[in-house]
Amino acid sequence: MAAIRARIAARSLCPGERLPSIRRLAETLAVSPGTVVEAYDRLAAEGLIRARRGSGFFVAGQALPPLQLADPAPAARAVDPFWVSRLALEADDSVPRPGCGWLPPEWMPEAALRRGLRQLARAETGVLTDYGGSRGSSRLRRLLLARLAEEGLEVGPGQLTLTGSGTEALDLVCRLQLSPGDTVLVDDPCYFNFQAFLKAHQVRLVSVPYTRTGPDPAAFEAMLAAEKPRLYLTNSALHNPTGATLSPAVAHRVLVAAAAAGMTIVEDDIFADLEPEPSVRLAALDGLKRVIRIGSFSKTLSASVRCGYIVAPPDWIEALTDLQIATRFGGPSPLATELIAEVLTGGTYRKHVEDLRRRLDRSRRDAAHALARLGFTPALMPRGGFYLWCRLPEDQSETPSATALAERARASLTPLVLAPGNVFSPTRTADAYMRFNAPHTLLPGVLERLAAVMG
Repeated sequence: MAAIRARIAARSLCPGERLPSIRRLAETLAVSPGTVVEAYDRLAAEGLIRARRGSGFFVAGQALPPLQLADPAPAARAVDPFWVSRLALEADDSVPRPGCGWLPPEWMPEAALRRGLRQLARAETGVLTDYGGSRGSSRLRRLLLARLAEEGLEVGPGQLTLTGSGTEALDLVCRLQLSPGDTVLVDDPCYFNFQAFLKAHQVRLVSVPYTRTGPDPAAFEAMLAAEKPRLYLTNSALHNPTGATLSPAVAHRVLVAAAAAGMTIVEDDIFADLEPEPSVRLAALDGLKRVIRIGSFSKTLSASVRCGYIVAPPDWIEALTDLQIATRFGGPSPLATELIAEVLTGGTYRKHVEDLRRRLDRSRRDAAHALARLGFTPALMPRGGFYLWCRLPEDQSETPSATALAERARASLTPLVLAPGNVFSPTRTADAYMRFNAPHTLLPGVLERLAAVMG
């Protein structure tokens, strides 16, 4: 393929010209005829050459060397949730991302994923070729039901469905429950993509201050009375971005207020496996009457193998299943769900998660100490997870705001991606804070670059 591309680029083969026969090119390049056949077939699939029955292969009419795509220059835009998401997702691998929301690749169970992929290569053909069932893999659903039972949440088969991702799970719930103009309650601060996502749904966003033990109960009750939101969207365990843990007392008041107001709670439990010991869950306390649980495996297993889930009352699951069929014709990819099931049953996942917790304990501690040397102070030390919600230095009059610091970091000659506080704050009152991803913060060169952009 390289030889043929080089000849076309050098114009020794021109559009419309017949390529050498398979046998002749095999002799010229000292390869087997089968190798030439495969090369011709691949080049034809790329559109670089064309096959003519009985005549051989010809250079395509408008053949040119393969197009080299340059990265577009980043457009000037406000520092908002979309700004952070796009920077984190699109940054070159050489750009550190202490503001991103996932673990470094070397922290993920690569060996287990590769073993699972080898197993899938021997799976039934349908796993490789068919649509996913409307609720996803029954094998993975059984595993999830067992995991939910371990935390005291007794769920029947009709109360769980798989989705294409955790974000898609939330999308399905919002499609089912919300109309443009409806009011949704979130925490302040909250996961920045909640804001971006809800903006796409054209709903009105209101917020409640989040404390070390959960949403401020008095403010929560007042907001429900004044705004009458249809949904409350939150993390109960290892809250994003603060790392805080919901207390039983606050959880009780939240559920009582939600029941009185007739409001549904969506509990995003994506960080559950990173907790050292399980904390209180709204879904378990409520028994899935008004609380819907969503989750995925992207934080502990793979962000590349997308699969989420929804746990809800049976009538909700029926409606969500119909909606999933309407929007994607079936559940998540059988390849993704069977791979996750292989890893979960392979005997190494529990040990992987235990190792993650231990490594994260050290990483949070070490990152907090390193950031403290630059003047950053964690608002609290989380029980688990990988986030540190830090206040910027207070004793330096020339220290920029978090937003200005993030913009300066992006534009630096040695750039890095930061997550300034205001992208997490619906009221934009957190510009003195920054969320740091502890393992990414400790990668080589990150702290030096951060010190440089701080001036």
